[in-house]
Amino acid sequence: MSNQNGLKRYTGSERLNHWLIALLFVLAGLSGLAMFHPSMFFLSGLFGGGSLTRIVHPFIGSAMFVLFLIISLRFWHHNVLNKNDIQWLKQIGDVMANHEERLPEVGRYNGGQKAAFWVMVVSMIALVVTGVMFWRPYFVDYFSVDVRRIAAVVHAVAAWGLILTIIVHVYAAIWVKGTIGGMRTGMVSRAWARKHHPGWFKEETGQK
Repeated sequence: MSNQNGLKRYTGSERLNHWLIALLFVLAGLSGLAMFHPSMFFLSGLFGGGSLTRIVHPFIGSAMFVLFLIISLRFWHHNVLNKNDIQWLKQIGDVMANHEERLPEVGRYNGGQKAAFWVMVVSMIALVVTGVMFWRPYFVDYFSVDVRRIAAVVHAVAAWGLILTIIVHVYAAIWVKGTIGGMRTGMVSRAWARKHHPGWFKEETGQK
């Protein structure tokens, strides 16, 4: 949807979903780090201590996964990589140098955003599957000690992968002026869309 003031990029429900995931990600990350290493155990104070942190962490993670599942089902088809996205990724040097005029035409999302989306999908699936394997007291008895140990390692690796991807995601949103505003209000300017996502701009406006 478009008007003279700009283009509608996200609906109210999509934005609410996104910000709830962001909040739950912070809470899951802090509670998870509190249990990851003794040096970060002090973070458990934010959740009422070690025992409560261990109890609430899997529930926070489960809620985050459900909301992420909803939004990923809504947007997965916008994140299918095509040849333009592969070329975009190959020209990451031009991206970093802000030479967007040299890049192939970008649709609703660029190659970096699509790659980040799929890393998040894989990470979230790995986190929820492995988390269930050592979730006390509900499921832990269904898995052997060795399986739980492997699950814990995979869980930690997936968590760090997700954290690093989110850091890049946030940095890119700050770097490209107008991106955060689009997720805050749902609207982006026509100039922003034409510059950063020309393919999507054409689809929305019918202009060539």
